[in-house]
Amino acid sequence: MARVEAEVGKPQGGLLKWIDDRFPLTKTLKYHVTEYYASKNFNVWYVFGVLAFVVLFIQLFTGLFLTMNYKPSAAEAFASVEYIMRDVEWGWLIRYVHSTGASFFFIVVYLHMFRAMLYGSYKKPRELIWLIGMLIFFVLMAEAFAGYLLPWGQMSYWGAQVIISLFGAIPGIGDALVEFIRGDYSISDITLNRFFALHVIALPLALIGLVFVHIVALHEVGSNNPDGIEIKENKGPDGVPVDGVAFHPYHTSKDLVAIVIFLMIFSAVVFFAPEMGGYFLEHANFEPANLRATPEHIAPVWYFTPFYAILRAVPDKLWGAILMALAVLLPMFLPWLDKSRVRSIRYRGWMYKTALTVFVVSFLTLGWLGVQPAEGIYVRAAQVFTALYFLFFLLMPYYTTIDKTKPVPDRVVAHG
Repeated sequence: MARVEAEVGKPQGGLLKWIDDRFPLTKTLKYHVTEYYASKNFNVWYVFGVLAFVVLFIQLFTGLFLTMNYKPSAAEAFASVEYIMRDVEWGWLIRYVHSTGASFFFIVVYLHMFRAMLYGSYKKPRELIWLIGMLIFFVLMAEAFAGYLLPWGQMSYWGAQVIISLFGAIPGIGDALVEFIRGDYSISDITLNRFFALHVIALPLALIGLVFVHIVALHEVGSNNPDGIEIKENKGPDGVPVDGVAFHPYHTSKDLVAIVIFLMIFSAVVFFAPEMGGYFLEHANFEPANLRATPEHIAPVWYFTPFYAILRAVPDKLWGAILMALAVLLPMFLPWLDKSRVRSIRYRGWMYKTALTVFVVSFLTLGWLGVQPAEGIYVRAAQVFTALYFLFFLLMPYYTTIDKTKPVPDRVVAHG
């Protein structure tokens, strides 16, 4: 009897088995990491999803420490940021890492979205992954906008004033909606508190939840690849895709190299050019908000400027707001606008390649125009590139249908 009791009390696999009996740790790691098979021909474009996750961690970590000394009060917000920069030990570094991280977040997300457009990662069966990714983008924009007001500098205050006032153009409910967003008749202490709550609690939780769902959805249907071939359709006798390799250690080892290089570039910006000439941190934001003095030129941070240029390209406030909203929303419909028989740009014809090139040039040019004065040739140029931006989406069902494509190989192709 004593022997039986001893056998029962004896550990049968150590700590890992004890955890697995209560939580599917090993099963989860196998499904999402060690036995998740991805194409063996991933290239550099496939690192930006991982880098976005790295920047998300950086933002959450640094944001936590910033909230310990930040005061969400119109009377104290700007001074508290100055206190963090000057008196808190390593506070300047935490603030600069956070502000630089905001810009790098959009850089890697924009490149991640561009990779999807290169290789058709939004096409069947990955439509839901794309839609969830677009929701992440929307929440990220809201998160950045909410955080933009918190320093309570000149550009923070007046930039928020311009963007919030756009909701007033909505017929019927506009004025009430603006007042609801502000929580007051003008941007005030109440507005700052609302945006602080959104920035540190509601939106980060939504972002984390959507990222989790995004990854789960991705691993359910499998990752796309530069050839746009479904590797799950060609499996060996062992049930493993013949063109696939385990995500760990094959892709994680390459991702680790990319992360190290990324952190080197990120650190160089933080230590040598955190303001990036006023693009990452506007010079006007080093002055406290002055409700009686409008800055000479109001412009948002660079990652909003393409859409801001579209807004200013239209003289009518309502139509400008509508076009700006459409510019953000239209990419959601790419899975249904793209009628091409192939996914990857490697096998598409000249029409799609030309259209995508024009789209990228238009987006970048609109970004530059968004920081220029809203006058003369700048407005005219914004109107031209706004038209090109929208034509990429509106004409897509036509040019992707008639575009001549190349035969897609049965197996993935390794390119040097």
